[in-house]
Amino acid sequence: MSNDYYLNNPLVHKDRRLAKSNNEWAQSFECSDMRPLIICRGPIRKEAMDVFEEMGIEHYGILLSEKDSIVYQNALAPELRQLTDPQRVHRVPDYTGADKEERNVRIQQIISIAKENGYNSIFTGYGFMAEDETMVAAMEDAGLNFIGPCSKTVHDAGLKDEAKRTALKVGVSVTPGIDNATAITLVKKHSDEKALLALAKKEHLVLDQALFDDAESLVEKADVVLTAGHKKGIDLYTIEELQETIREQVIVMSHNYPENRIRLKCIGGGGGKGQRILPNPNTLEGEVESQIAQVAAQAPSLVLEILNEVKATGLGDNKNILIELNIETTRHQEIQVIGNGQWSLALGGRDCSLQMHEQKLLEVSVTTEELETALTEAVKAGRDVEAKVLKQDLKTLHAMEKESETFGEAVGLDSVSTFECIVDRDKHFFMEMNTRIQVEHRVTELCYALRFVNPEDETDFFIVESLVEAMVLLAAHGPRLPKPERIKRNNASVEARLNATNQALAPHAGGIIEHWSDAREGEIRDDQGISLHNPDTDVFMKYHLAGAYDSNIALLLTVGKDRLGSYQGLAEVLRKTELTGKDLSTNLEFHYGLVNWFLGNNINARPTTRFIVPYLTAVGLLKQKANNLDLNFAYEQVCNKAMAAVKDEDAKSALLDVLTRKQLLLVRPLENLLAEPHVLAGWLSLNQKYFELNAKGEIIWVENPVKVLSEAYHFLNMNFNADNPAASMIWDHDHEVLSQALNFYAELENILEISNYAELCKALVKKKSPVDTIESAQWLAIQSAHLGYQAGNEILSLLPFIGIQTQFFDLKVNEDLSVHIPESLFDKELQVQMAKVLVPPPTAKSDEILAPTGGMFYSCEAPGMPPLVKEGAHFEAGQPLYIIEVMKMFNKVKAPFSGTVDKVLVEDDGAIISKGQVLFKITPDEKAVVESPDVISARIEAQTAEFLDSIILSASLTAK
Repeated sequence: MSNDYYLNNPLVHKDRRLAKSNNEWAQSFECSDMRPLIICRGPIRKEAMDVFEEMGIEHYGILLSEKDSIVYQNALAPELRQLTDPQRVHRVPDYTGADKEERNVRIQQIISIAKENGYNSIFTGYGFMAEDETMVAAMEDAGLNFIGPCSKTVHDAGLKDEAKRTALKVGVSVTPGIDNATAITLVKKHSDEKALLALAKKEHLVLDQALFDDAESLVEKADVVLTAGHKKGIDLYTIEELQETIREQVIVMSHNYPENRIRLKCIGGGGGKGQRILPNPNTLEGEVESQIAQVAAQAPSLVLEILNEVKATGLGDNKNILIELNIETTRHQEIQVIGNGQWSLALGGRDCSLQMHEQKLLEVSVTTEELETALTEAVKAGRDVEAKVLKQDLKTLHAMEKESETFGEAVGLDSVSTFECIVDRDKHFFMEMNTRIQVEHRVTELCYALRFVNPEDETDFFIVESLVEAMVLLAAHGPRLPKPERIKRNNASVEARLNATNQALAPHAGGIIEHWSDAREGEIRDDQGISLHNPDTDVFMKYHLAGAYDSNIALLLTVGKDRLGSYQGLAEVLRKTELTGKDLSTNLEFHYGLVNWFLGNNINARPTTRFIVPYLTAVGLLKQKANNLDLNFAYEQVCNKAMAAVKDEDAKSALLDVLTRKQLLLVRPLENLLAEPHVLAGWLSLNQKYFELNAKGEIIWVENPVKVLSEAYHFLNMNFNADNPAASMIWDHDHEVLSQALNFYAELENILEISNYAELCKALVKKKSPVDTIESAQWLAIQSAHLGYQAGNEILSLLPFIGIQTQFFDLKVNEDLSVHIPESLFDKELQVQMAKVLVPPPTAKSDEILAPTGGMFYSCEAPGMPPLVKEGAHFEAGQPLYIIEVMKMFNKVKAPFSGTVDKVLVEDDGAIISKGQVLFKITPDEKAVVESPDVISARIEAQTAEFLDSIILSASLTAK
């Protein structure tokens, strides 16, 4: 339906809001008496504020933490430009607390703030304590209306072990694995029912006796005892005992699934936190038993990392960790599901496979309408293999949607949640349900709206387009809401997460955004108000990316009639976005390159979760090759080769003049592409159809290089605009030359009735015009103009030369839509090496180790444990030296070489460190060999000279 329909139909509330509806039944679901306290941050906080106001909810407040406050050194928090009443802005030290005890203090503090300030409901969005059963239960007990799934649903669906057991009971397929490691650990210590009961008596535990008696196995009975222990706040096993159990179970699973890696996942993790993947045994040395033992030996350390990351090391914390099969060819898909406790409804899917370190980067809608459109086009075009894949995807989508509704009803889902699956070819497995609205929820709501119909009168209805609004409606009127029907808004949508990361996608904290261009037509930008200007001066207000929380800056979304349209829209948004600042590093260029990679290969490609790191490695290889080429020297060589092909001195002089005047026209866009490897990757992907190799291995353009050059300026957002700074666009005299060339070829193609560039070149080397309307003198002038417009264009071949030399084009989409990734791109050493090419580490003296980024320093794996390295200790290359927490993720930093620690320069764990800070004074085992400038220069000159052998001059030029 069109927007006009929503605006003009009297039965549909305008602006998607019930408060403006004209019918009595719809108005009975009005929510203006809700007074919510928003205790989340980021884009969802600003979105909630906007939705609440449009719903007529005037009394709401927001919670800021002290960590939030350091973000706004130069300006107010963006939300405070909208919420100007200081009585509705509340502050706490942080949102969750460092451990269980502090978390409980924070919960009570939030309840007090709500009670003292007249709030009757709580909105947690998609972060912090949105899935914390303890917190939700505390809010409910305090009489506050929790806008989200109730505590029972959070328990039954949110705890990953409980969710898997429920899924099995209702016939939902699950990932193979072990979901009761803590119960197994307890049974190892207390090996029969009598021993478990004795333990419960000794610790004065309050058992659910009926549940204990009904449990069919000893391990299930142990689970009941563990639950009682959690409620009392005591541990019935040690972390060391749990680590040993998991080590043993990894051995068992590795024997059962020798070809797969194993994933360890905390039951309370989320958003990429609390997960680690063990290496594949066959990548290690030795016989099979030895390989498996080496893998299992890594598990205890990773268990500790996981528990630390999700802050589950305290007494009474549920420390259960799932041991799951890691499906190697997996695609990560999820179904948006909504319910009121009685009914559940699926709202289509999202493909979230494009991720790194479990952090999603690009999220794409998966809808029945879009798949049917793609299937129809594939059948029509005769792409039978692709059509078969799309048909299976449609079948899988419907199966996942049905299972999500079944599971939602089984756990009494009474709000919005996400049913997450992994898809492996024609199979799919349920992973977990996230009992909260997710970051990527807009991908779904841009495709589907909800139509609620009066059961007594089918002409009486209202439509909801916002999932946040749906959550409020369910919190206020859940049992009364009839099961809605989903109605289509758009066939496809896509979301790019704009993050504060460097070119290797590692978090980059501390930058300041000083300018951000306004959102363009077709761009949906959720940025918590960062890009809003000062309402009085219309000046952009600086924003500090402090890094206390996650690295997300904004969510950029577009829609389309199909996936191609949504990708093209996103590419255009990214092309025009200007984002600059001090010490600012984002993944904007990465997204621009990635989206264009799909546009240049196949937007229906089915990448797996393993795609991004090899892709980054391929981009690193492009950068490495570009670093070893001298662009100006290459252009000089092209000119020399062109001059040598011309014998007439007057012609040679004229050609030299043309080549000199065209140098900056040709070199400037190439300089920009060589400087930005992600942008170069996108350009190569889009333009690979415009060139080919002949039998000699020489690069031949099948499209007119003049058009390629013009499109390169457009691709780089360097189009001519008299109002723009000269540095950011094509220069006016170059623009004039390029425009003349484009007009010349457009007119010539029209006169000769030749659009194919190769055919045009063949015609232009003939002595006589192929059409009688062009006389000999005019034909010579046309040939001369063609020679001038093509002169020097061979330098453009430097770009495909880099792609060919690095085998970038071997990373491609297969006929069955799977992605072919060259085996070399999975090499761990190469991946690490190329990450350093993309982001060279800070320059250090030979006796220093520097911080690669800002963050929080930890010397050991957990409080009370010995440091990873001590002063005087020897370390080997690859050995962990310390842990750095950057934007909520914990990263072990490994030694780049072997040596001895002379002095540790960071005294306290939890200390804030900055990029380039000296952390250790060391004595390396071997002195580093540094290349001399002469050696570097000789290498660059030699590799640049190699480029000459890969190109041929234009047909008209060689004919001269």
